[in-house]
Amino acid sequence: MQVAAAEIIAALPLPCILIRRDERIEAANAPALSLLGQGIVGRHFITALRAPTLLDAIESCLRDGTARRLEFHSSDGRQETSYQTSVASITLDGAPGVLVTFEDFTEKAQAGQMRRDFVANVSHELRTPLTALIGFIETLKGPARNDPVGQERFLTIMEAEAARMNRLIGDLLSLSRVEAEERVRPTDRIDPSDIIRSVLGRLETLAEQADVRLQAVLPSDPLTMMGDEDQLRQVLTNLVENGIKYAGRGAEVTVSLTAIDNEPRLRGPAVRIVVADTGPGIDPYHLPRLTERFYRIDNHRSREKGGTGLGLAIVKHIVNRHRGRLRIDSTLGEGTQFIISLPRA
Repeated sequence: MQVAAAEIIAALPLPCILIRRDERIEAANAPALSLLGQGIVGRHFITALRAPTLLDAIESCLRDGTARRLEFHSSDGRQETSYQTSVASITLDGAPGVLVTFEDFTEKAQAGQMRRDFVANVSHELRTPLTALIGFIETLKGPARNDPVGQERFLTIMEAEAARMNRLIGDLLSLSRVEAEERVRPTDRIDPSDIIRSVLGRLETLAEQADVRLQAVLPSDPLTMMGDEDQLRQVLTNLVENGIKYAGRGAEVTVSLTAIDNEPRLRGPAVRIVVADTGPGIDPYHLPRLTERFYRIDNHRSREKGGTGLGLAIVKHIVNRHRGRLRIDSTLGEGTQFIISLPRA
């Protein structure tokens, strides 16, 4: 049974077009029409494909029959999509033609860019304290060799820079572990009220030093859920510490726990944990990017407070592992709320 070329093209999952020897488009499947526009069949391929490198590849393939591969980029006005394009010779009704296929590799390209950005960010974060340490060591070995007061000051700064590197490495290892376990659901039954009390107790001294008041609003009845106790303790520690560091003197940080009979976003009963502060709030411009690795609203202030830029990324991955949802609400001048919804079952 003879099958028409157009029928074969229509059955392929990737966007594909067939181009005849006379340089007109013989057939295009539905994905190709969606990518390149309706009504391209029968038209000269130059009117449908406006990428110079792709046009050159098609013309060369029609001329010498040699297959070629290249990148093709398309934009819908909101985002750019990248395609690995294959141009190969094919015979149509006894005459040479060209088959062009488009394979979407946008996610792979984005993942590669994320890896490059991550390495660049880590390198930058480590280079700054390392440069400071090297400079102070040279000073201690030279001009400050016989200066006890200067030595004491330089060693204090060096200690702070070394601690900063240690925190960064600790957060990187923590993020790596969380990402490795993200697809594994927790199997322990825990009481989030106990975790909240424990975290607030450990951070009480830090809060007193910052003149920030901590308080908990917990249910009177026992409340349990499936979860990883250590990871949820890390989530609450990161969020409460952020509140203490950035809310300002005289502020309050409140952690509340509520049982929800039906959380629409989780399609079932849930536990809702809200960490709220009465600080200066966050500009709405920053909210969508707060959980990105190394994203900081104020780089200088964050580093001054000991932040690594990874705390909220860790929070996001832990919440994802628990099949939960994280929402950040903030109003300038009124404070910020981190709202975590976790399934109870």
